[in-house]
Amino acid sequence: MSEALIQLSEFSYRTNNQTLLREIELTISPEDKVALVGPSGAGKSTLLHCLYERIHVHAALCPQQLGLVESLSTYHNIYMGRLDHHNALYNLWNLVHPWRHHKTAIAQLCREFSLPDRIWQPVSQLSGGEQQRVALARACYASKPVFIGDEPLSSLDPELRERLLAQLLARHPTVIMSLHAPELATRYFQRVIGLRAGCIVFDKAATDISPAELDDLYSAEIS
Repeated sequence: MSEALIQLSEFSYRTNNQTLLREIELTISPEDKVALVGPSGAGKSTLLHCLYERIHVHAALCPQQLGLVESLSTYHNIYMGRLDHHNALYNLWNLVHPWRHHKTAIAQLCREFSLPDRIWQPVSQLSGGEQQRVALARACYASKPVFIGDEPLSSLDPELRERLLAQLLARHPTVIMSLHAPELATRYFQRVIGLRAGCIVFDKAATDISPAELDDLYSAEIS
C-alpha cells in the first residue's frame, strides 16, 4: 500500500470563534481522484484550503475567487503557475519579453482550454467562463502532481465542463475537487466525500453512493 499523501485525524478548524470543520477523519493517497460534495456552507472550501496548506509544494490550487491579475494578459496569468520554478530576474524578463518556449507551451494550453485567440488579451476583458479557464490552465501549467480545485468548473457550459474535467483528471495523478454538480462526482471520480455542517457524512467509492444519499445530503437544513 502506498504511503498516505495527507492524513487528518480528529481534525477541527476554527476561525473567528466559529467551528468550520469538526472531527475530520480523512486519508488521501497518491493517485486518488476525490470529489467533495455538499450544500453551500458545508465546509468544502475550508477543507480544500486546509489540505492545500499541507501539500502546497506538490499541489496546484484553483480557488473559487480565481486569483487572476486582471490587468495582465492571459499569457502572463497562465505563466504565473510556474513563478516558483524560476528566479525573480527570469520572471521579470518574461513579463516584458516572453520566452519563446513558454509562448509555445501556453499557446497550446490556450487551444486545449478553448482560449486560442485570447492569449494576449487582458483578463479584465474576458468573460467569467473564460477567466475560469485561464485559472484552470494556470494550474495545469504549474505541472504539479496534485490538482486541488474549489468548484473550478462552475461557470462553464455542460459540454465544455465535462471535456475539461476529463482533461484535468488525465493530467494530474491526484485530484481533489469540490463540485456543485454531484452527478459529475459520481460519474468521473473514484471516490466521493459528502460534507454537511463541517462534518463528513460519507466517504465512499462513487459506485457505492445511492441517489437517496445525495438527496439526503442536500435536503438537510444547515443550522
